[in-house]
Amino acid sequence: MQTTTIACVLAGFVFAGVAADASADAPLRVAATVGMVADIVREVGGERVAVTQLIGSGVDPHLYKPGRGDVNHLLAAQVIFYSGMKLEGKMTDTFARMARAGREVHAVTEALTSEYALRNPDDPQHADPHVWMDVRGWMKAVDVVASVLARVDAAHEEAYRARAGAYLKRLAALDEYVRTVTASIPEDARVLITAHDAFHYFGRAYGLEVMGIQGISTESEAGLERINRLVDLLVERRIPAIFVETSVSDRNVRALIEGARARGHEVRIGGELFSDAMGSEGTYEGTYIGMIDHNATVIARALGGTAPERGFQNRLRGAP
Repeated sequence: MQTTTIACVLAGFVFAGVAADASADAPLRVAATVGMVADIVREVGGERVAVTQLIGSGVDPHLYKPGRGDVNHLLAAQVIFYSGMKLEGKMTDTFARMARAGREVHAVTEALTSEYALRNPDDPQHADPHVWMDVRGWMKAVDVVASVLARVDAAHEEAYRARAGAYLKRLAALDEYVRTVTASIPEDARVLITAHDAFHYFGRAYGLEVMGIQGISTESEAGLERINRLVDLLVERRIPAIFVETSVSDRNVRALIEGARARGHEVRIGGELFSDAMGSEGTYEGTYIGMIDHNATVIARALGGTAPERGFQNRLRGAP
């Protein structure tokens, strides 16, 4: 089924005013797009929610095209959460139409102010969507999810608020860990070069200069001029490592390494980072905390900083 057809099916459904109710004792049926969003819902909702995640680990949400199964999940959901800021591409327009038709559809980034949001240089009318890279910014998304669930399922508001509060404390501890390990990176090595521009919120929050080979969206192409400029930077500043991403091809990263080697500077791959998708389901890295713990630990160690090999909760499988 084509994406346009799916959008029409969903639009027809919501404009008909159809919505499924559940008994008071049944868990809320919640659909979430990416893993970072689904993880918040699971943490805040606990046993009161049954979460269906549409976009799996290792899948690029910028390029994702929903299928027939996604339609069924969206139609059955009582609440739908998505990240927003155009992360989900053309699906965003469908979600907006569903919300206007009265469905419980919410972007978890809706509470962020325009002053907070970074601009998308590829599309200046829209913001950079990769907010989860700044833990303090992503904590605002937890508040959005908690408020929606508490309103929709008011009988269990106290439980949602309590779980959200406990989760926010864990995120505050994670944020402090990231600040500590990134601060240990030597000042002249605080340059983070990755496959695409997913880490600018991370750089702003934790004091790193960030450059991506591709733009904000993985649909943008990396031009030869940009690759040559990054090779110049690697050589001139003697940057020791650059990073690949789990949901993006490493082809351009390896082109940078070859370009630097041709000019006498050896650059290594510092590790594989989670950018637009978390780790495999059921693993620690398949949670938001594990994802950020992994990224911060790998980045700090690869760029000459100090971080425990198994991360801030001693649960990583082992960073390089």
